[in-house]
Amino acid sequence: MVTFKVQDMTCGHCVSSITKAVLSIDTSATVTTDLATHQVQIEPSGSDVATLSCAIREAGYTPEPVESGVACTGRPAPRTSCFCR
Repeated sequence: MVTFKVQDMTCGHCVSSITKAVLSIDTSATVTTDLATHQVQIEPSGSDVATLSCAIREAGYTPEPVESGVACTGRPAPRTSCFCR
C-alpha cells in the first residue's frame, strides 16, 4: 500500500482526475481517496512509488508520500479542466 497526501485534492473532480491518472499507468491498481484528510491510498499491481507519484503530478497535483519512498520531483502539469483551487 502506498499513501500520498495531496493537499490540492479538494473536490470530487480532483479525486476522479487522480484516480484516472493512476489507473492509466496501473490498470489493476486499487485507489482509495479521503477528501477530508487529502489522502490517496493506492494498492499497486506493479507500479512503484516514483511512477505513481509522477502520474499524480502529471495530472496537475502535488503528491507527498506519507510512507517512505521516492517521489517525482518534476513540476505539476498545468491544470486544464478543474478550477477548484
